[in-house]
Amino acid sequence: MNFDAFIRDIEKNNWNVHGLEIYENDRLLHHYGNTTASRFPIYSATKTMVSIAVGIACDRGKFDLEKSVLTYLPTKAVRQMSESQRAAFQTVTIERLLTMSVDDFPFRPEGGSYLRYALSCPLPHIQSKVFHYTNISAYLVGVALTEALSEDLFQYLNKNLFIPLNIAEPVYQRCPDGYFYGASGMEMSVHDLSKAGLMLFHGGVYENKRILSEKYVKTAASIRQMNREGGYGYFIWKYRDGFCISGKWGQKCYVLPERGLVITYLSHLEEDSHRLTESMERHLLEIPGIS
Repeated sequence: MNFDAFIRDIEKNNWNVHGLEIYENDRLLHHYGNTTASRFPIYSATKTMVSIAVGIACDRGKFDLEKSVLTYLPTKAVRQMSESQRAAFQTVTIERLLTMSVDDFPFRPEGGSYLRYALSCPLPHIQSKVFHYTNISAYLVGVALTEALSEDLFQYLNKNLFIPLNIAEPVYQRCPDGYFYGASGMEMSVHDLSKAGLMLFHGGVYENKRILSEKYVKTAASIRQMNREGGYGYFIWKYRDGFCISGKWGQKCYVLPERGLVITYLSHLEEDSHRLTESMERHLLEIPGIS
């Protein structure tokens, strides 16, 4: 691992990397920039926090991934759907939403009611289980989980994830209907995101405290839906011999259990995030063939 070469690449290219942490077998090996003092947008890495909440609820018998999303959504919202829409959505299980395998959703919900918008989306290809990345899937999982728990999802996350990880209550976003948005909108520090990665690295345990079952972590971080990026789990990306929490423009937490590594960085790179990844792979992971 050539940490200094990676930092030289960051500085030479003026990549806007807020901060970076590298853990090797639980030891903070290297750090760079602002890792604890400030919070930054993590964009779609928010989805992984929803996946963790799903796992906690499933572990406690409060949520079933095999059930239709309509099982959990507010009765009033379901009654307002057309008959054809209800028939289509009846086949959409929580697991299909978690794996982004509903083909027809637009990228994000809009308007004065995100829930009404999402439930009005035509699903002509509902039988086709192909990877289709959309914020609507994460949003609907969050609403369904809120209703299943009869508890605000952010407060559930705060109580069952952030407080146990010693993370001060993060910035977050709500939808016009009042639900925790779930697809994006959170802000965390680099160190905060590292803690989530370390918990997953240890199969759901953080500082000898069980937060999530090992069974759920293994399932959520495995390939449940193939895509061109190499595979997707439950709002977690497959990455080489491990997996990755990911948000747009360079928000990453790579979890590589076989190498004993957790690598986290937050940045703002609207154009060059792939070049930052390639530099990380070349200098930190020493992957052959990365130019």
